[in-house]
This record gives sequence, structure tokens and C-alpha cells, in this order.
Amino acid sequence: MPKRPLRVGFDLDGVLLYNPARITRPLVAFFKKYFLKKRTNSFYIPKSKLEKKMWSIFHLSSLFPTTGQKQLKEFIKKNGIEAYIITARYGFLEDDFKKWVKRIDPDHVFKEYYQNVDNRQPHLFKKQMIDKLGLDVFVEDNWDIVRMIKPKTKTKLFWITNILDRNVYHEYKYTGLEQVVKKLKELL
Repeated sequence: MPKRPLRVGFDLDGVLLYNPARITRPLVAFFKKYFLKKRTNSFYIPKSKLEKKMWSIFHLSSLFPTTGQKQLKEFIKKNGIEAYIITARYGFLEDDFKKWVKRIDPDHVFKEYYQNVDNRQPHLFKKQMIDKLGLDVFVEDNWDIVRMIKPKTKTKLFWITNILDRNVYHEYKYTGLEQVVKKLKELL
């Protein structure tokens, strides 16, 4: 009986798209915890038109595809990998998400694309998709999402870190997509 292909999910912003604003994650988490006294196990979901507009502007910080995409796509095609894009972007960002999918995957290398159109908590949405798709690996850049999902799954969570999180330990910690592709090759 043939072995099933490796199933890998990729976050969009910060993993497949270069997003310099992601460096602010630990600063925002610190501010929420110590100054706002907010739970750090939830994410803000914009509700008003103004909040949604501001959130849309913030997502313009995803500037261009990350380096390593050519290697990733060649690896997926060559090895028959089932690759998925799974983004926690909220429903009001759907048009922008579709534009990015057309731009970064014109050859339909990724099997399917999933977006958090129901505006669920990002970590809960991603955990649901990891389970639904039976992923072997999920690649994420947000440490808060990784730490919340990690105790609830056997899926390998590859984390693309940033300079401010460099001292945080995680078994599968990488600085970019190129390193992720090298590690994925080792799993075959």
C-alpha cells in the first residue's frame, strides 16, 4: 500500500508573505499582559467599520512573497506534498486574501486555501484546520498561536521566529522559509 503524502499547512502573513510588522508580536503581548491586564490567550477581533478599516490598513504590511517560495514550490511538486494555505485573516479581509493567493500561487501548487471567514479566534481556527486536514506539519510565525496549539496536537509546529523572540525555545524554530524547506526535506 502506498504511503500517503506529507501534509503541510502554511500560514500566510509572515510565512508565505514577508511582513516586517510581525516583529511587534512580543511587544504587543507584553503590553496586553502587563498594562492592559488582558488575557493573552485570545486575539482581538475587529467589529466596527473603523476597526475593520484600520485592520485592513495594518495588513498592508504584508509587502511581498517571502524568499524561499521557489524552493518550496519545487519541493512540493517534486515530492507530491499536499500543501495548504491556512490563514487566520478575518472574513472582511477576504478580497485581499484572494488577491494574494492569485499572486503567490498562479500554478495551483497548493492543494487548497482556507481563511478564517467566520472570524473565530485565530488559534482555534488553525487548530481546527490542522485536525480536519490531518496535517503532519503546520508552519506558523506567531509564537502565541504556536504555544496555544502545541499542547493540543501531535502535529509538528514549525515556527518562523523573529529577532525579538530569538530567546524563546521551541524544538522546530526557524528564521525563514528556506530553513523550513530544508527541514521538510529531512522528514521524507
